Amino acid sequence: MTTLIKNIKYLYQTEEGSERKRVVAGAAMAQVPHIENAWLRIEKGLIHSFGKMNELIDSQYNIEIDASNSLVLPAWCDSHTHLVFAAPRDQEFVERIQGLSYEEIARNGGGILNSAAKLRQMDESELYEQSYARLQQVVAQGTGAIEIKSGYGLSLEAELKMLRVIRKLKENTDISIKASFLAAHAYPIEYKENKSAYIKLIIDEMLPRVAVEGLADYMDVFCEEGFFSVSDTEQLLEAGWKHGLKPKIHANQLHYSGGVQVGVKHRAISVDHLECVGDAEIESLKSGTTMPTLLPAAAFFLGIQYQPARKIIDAGLPVCLASDYNPGSCPSGNMNLLATIACTQLKMTPAEAINSMTINGATAIELEQELGTIAVGKKANLIITKPMNSINSIPYDFGNNPVKQMIINGKKI
Repeated sequence: MTTLIKNIKYLYQTEEGSERKRVVAGAAMAQVPHIENAWLRIEKGLIHSFGKMNELIDSQYNIEIDASNSLVLPAWCDSHTHLVFAAPRDQEFVERIQGLSYEEIARNGGGILNSAAKLRQMDESELYEQSYARLQQVVAQGTGAIEIKSGYGLSLEAELKMLRVIRKLKENTDISIKASFLAAHAYPIEYKENKSAYIKLIIDEMLPRVAVEGLADYMDVFCEEGFFSVSDTEQLLEAGWKHGLKPKIHANQLHYSGGVQVGVKHRAISVDHLECVGDAEIESLKSGTTMPTLLPAAAFFLGIQYQPARKIIDAGLPVCLASDYNPGSCPSGNMNLLATIACTQLKMTPAEAINSMTINGATAIELEQELGTIAVGKKANLIITKPMNSINSIPYDFGNNPVKQMIINGKKI
């Protein structure tokens, strides 16, 4: 099957030559390579070729798409979500408006423990159906690759149930999905007074089952005051590595927790959240290849301080943006709205936001060789926008979906 997209107003994030870039960092994030008045050819689900319309040589194709006045760019790569959950937590939304903090709600049995209680009760097939519907919604908003975490089970069977649902989503959809094992998300009520026993349960019973069944790509830990300490995190990450699960860490959301440093030390693929980042964290990130991943939609929804994106970028580092789609602190996987928040609150430019959500997002889930740029041989996971002037229009026109047509693995969705 061959598809030709023609008359593209601007084709963004183009990459020519055989060498593939892994990240865009520092000052380079302000530029997104593009071709004006372009075409793109897809064969067997992959990008076959592209160029300027005046250079297009007529050839045979099965499908023609006229993208006049539209932009074409790589689909969003959302590298941090909790998309599999049992029920919303809208009552906690009201409680925060009334003055309770995220930490206070958690201490009162809300937050993650609330989600865990509801998930344990839900049938696996119903959990899958709800999660599938959410996945289709974010794809319609431009997402073409996604990471999904467990962590609302907090028991062996419930964590396995979540990971089986993620695997079933992989099997029944065309978008690229990575899975993270996040049993170290919170301490379940039954282990509140014996936290070391829960860590032992994760290491001795959960991890071997997850690994032998091939249910996860990554090991994640919520390294934060009141949750898992730096020493707890080190113990868990080392155990994860022994089972072939690379680290991804929730770090520095509420405090200067040491999560960034422990993530870099253990060669984490990414450290995520990063509301609390100072000079020590910057220097640590500069010493390794761990991706700083910012989740400003969660900061927006919780009403807490935003991540210092400018400080990180100006230090020459890359930035990735991800949604943190979850029922408590960010009940939205809309990456377009995320771009608006990044521009208005983190003072990132639209180009920096686009780089953060495409190539850097792909790198944060180790898919940069397949996705994230318009390059020959990469998967044809593409956004065709509604008519608009440039990528600046995506965060500018906030609240509206810029997507006219999604292409996933070369197929119209």
